[in-house]
Amino acid sequence: MAALTTKEIRNVVLLGHSGSGKTSLCEAMLFSVGDIDRMGKVSDGNTVSDYDPEEIARGSSVSLSNIGFMYHDHKINILDTPGSPDFIGETMEGIRAADAAVIVVDGKAGVEVGTELAWERATKAGLPVAFFINKLDDPEADYERVYNELREKFGRKVCLTSVPAMYKDRMTYVSLAERMAFVFDEKGRRSDIEMDSDLYGIVESYLDEFNEAIATTSDELMAKFFDGEVITSAEAIEALHQAIIVGDVVPVYCGSVPNMWGVRTLVTAIKGSFPRITAKKNEKITVDEFIAEKPIEPDGDCSIFVFKTIADQYGKITMFKVMNGTLKKDMVLTNARTGAQEKAGHIYSIRGKKQSEVDALCCGDIGVMTKLNDTATNDTLCQGKVISYVGVKFPEAHMKKAVVAAAKGDEDKISTAIARILEEDPSLVYENNAETKQLTLSGMSDIHLEVVKSKMKNRYGTKVEFATPKIPYRETIRKTVQAEGKHKKQSGGSGQYGHVRITFTRGDEEGLTFTQSVVGGAVPKGFYPAVEKGLLEAMQKGVLAGYPVVNLKADLYDGSYHDVDSNEISFKLAAKLAYKNGLPQASPVLLEPVGELKVSVPENMVGDVMGDLNKRRGRVMGMNPDADRKGYTIVEAEAPYAEMMEYTIILRAMTQGRGSYTYKFIRYEEVPQSEAQKIIANAKVEDDD
Repeated sequence: MAALTTKEIRNVVLLGHSGSGKTSLCEAMLFSVGDIDRMGKVSDGNTVSDYDPEEIARGSSVSLSNIGFMYHDHKINILDTPGSPDFIGETMEGIRAADAAVIVVDGKAGVEVGTELAWERATKAGLPVAFFINKLDDPEADYERVYNELREKFGRKVCLTSVPAMYKDRMTYVSLAERMAFVFDEKGRRSDIEMDSDLYGIVESYLDEFNEAIATTSDELMAKFFDGEVITSAEAIEALHQAIIVGDVVPVYCGSVPNMWGVRTLVTAIKGSFPRITAKKNEKITVDEFIAEKPIEPDGDCSIFVFKTIADQYGKITMFKVMNGTLKKDMVLTNARTGAQEKAGHIYSIRGKKQSEVDALCCGDIGVMTKLNDTATNDTLCQGKVISYVGVKFPEAHMKKAVVAAAKGDEDKISTAIARILEEDPSLVYENNAETKQLTLSGMSDIHLEVVKSKMKNRYGTKVEFATPKIPYRETIRKTVQAEGKHKKQSGGSGQYGHVRITFTRGDEEGLTFTQSVVGGAVPKGFYPAVEKGLLEAMQKGVLAGYPVVNLKADLYDGSYHDVDSNEISFKLAAKLAYKNGLPQASPVLLEPVGELKVSVPENMVGDVMGDLNKRRGRVMGMNPDADRKGYTIVEAEAPYAEMMEYTIILRAMTQGRGSYTYKFIRYEEVPQSEAQKIIANAKVEDDD
């Protein structure tokens, strides 16, 4: 077979609501082109796309996979993504690598939340979009209802390209571009049939919509349409191709994966009408933290973009897209982030978990390499001038859990296992919190974290449990008090003596503000640092619940010393005694972290969100239209961190998955008395334990 060229490569990401049939459609595509002898089933765990043990166990996709296959001398790379928002990072990687998107829609359920979010993400990324209405074999499926929902939700550019109709007791399709009718056999092969007047009557109104849509691509077709002239099949096919590329038409295909209806039609459309990488002419790069555009040059210097990393106990697989030029075996490339040199020792084309070694990959193609130890997701590898492509923007991870070793001796294994998983999933955030002395892991949801937990066990033999993260409360005082601390010890030999009087008050600075107003040398200056050090150490544990004390001002105003027995340790201990005696009398209070919350929700759900925030001790500060999401409002509020720990789950349930939010720490505030009593009581229980 002759070497592929850029014009023969198609990269399509499959998006849609969970359960709409994306992975099954992948399987059907492979079956329709003869790459597999029988179709696997998601429920049986034997599909080409869902090969990860986690996917097989759960019966649904949890990670991105690439399915590359040949069709009529063209290579089609299908990027199958999870439908669940729990694994949105994988979806964003697929979108970044694709040149077009097919959103799969359940013919019975119609437009679901996942459909809306898929459209939002694909169009925001600038991808041409098509829909595939699936499961038309279901007795309750209604393509006409679903099609009208799509047009109502996403605009008049949404247009049927083939019309399914039960005609003479069999499912028949009419291609509006080809002006032909056909049926499918059990392998998805089509047979043309006569386009009689009855069939024409069924599709006449859709044909008018189709002709009107494609007529917008040229003045010549527009004139033909308004003059009532016939638009030929050749003109329609070319117009559809151009309209898809520029987004003037959002084509809708229909079918049933189990029956192979419409699958080959979609594959043919991807080959003939979907764009290649050069259709957009330029790629986005970053230059000095600004976004610029670089022309795509199939014959230029090679550069590749790493959009996904697969890491397991056997090593690391780097999945990339050739963005410019041609990648050849043994080519040496420069990592734009690290400056390190990487050699393309072995290059592979990939279909699920199957890798096929190749000598080269042309501009636009997708492949993998192994043993690129210094290369990570979002890296650019270049030949010649070093550039950096705009990377995948992962959403913030808000669902945080403390990670606890399930067995003694596994503590050291945890960090190693998580480090490998972080290579594969950059949407995770791992932290070793020195204050709370906890290892914490943040992800998209509790399900996301459970999958990580399972991978740690099955891949790396590291068993962990999740616990609720400790909240980093603080303590401070509200009153001014004077306190005395005297340390005196005499037990033979040299003794110890330190005596201080200190005024404690609330300070303006976050830490300790230490001053001295001692007169007459009651405490020698040489012992001032020891007093300050004693107070700093004491502040690590407050008198209410043992949390660090902040905003404390301490003035050393008096004391006494002994010529022989006084030393630094004595005054350090005396300062701690003064702290212990004085702070309980200074009206100590608990402080909690409070953050700035911005919630993006549909306009009709704003009231529900605001009501829920009031229950969570949140303060709504204002509302603004969301400039990035039509029909959405951003609710701005301030809310305690303690009330936000499960907010990912709450917001998803409240908005059926449509809502999103950001949360950023801004300051500490006093905890209400009723809440403070609970926190203090819990702290005492933990101390007793």
